[in-house]
Amino acid sequence: MDTIKHIFLSFILVCTSANCLADIAIIAHPGASLAVMDEGQITRIYLGKAKTFPNGDPVKPADQTRNSPSRDEFNQKVLKKNESQLKSYWSKLIFTGKGNPPETVGDDKGMLAWVASHEDGLGYVDAALVDDSVKVLLIVK
Repeated sequence: MDTIKHIFLSFILVCTSANCLADIAIIAHPGASLAVMDEGQITRIYLGKAKTFPNGDPVKPADQTRNSPSRDEFNQKVLKKNESQLKSYWSKLIFTGKGNPPETVGDDKGMLAWVASHEDGLGYVDAALVDDSVKVLLIVK
């Protein structure tokens, strides 16, 4: 009977852990003039297809380091690509001279500091870590 309980509890833990993914906050400098953005606009900026915020102001997106949980969540939920797909995408653009990937600034803490210090900055962090040093443009569940 104990074996069945252990199997059942293990199954429950595996099933619920898949639903424990973090919400991602898309953030900008607190002085940014826009109030919200949608996922399509963010995707265009992060894939180098747009160089400005939707209101025409210049934008400089930043990425977190590879293997960062927030980066993995952002790539999956917003860009709808995994790390190898993004690497391939950017390799083609770099090779043809059509673009460069966003600057890498570190983890959530580094991203908060970077966005807070760049008026044209756009970034993402675990939504639970947002503070008043940045403006939230979108929460992605």
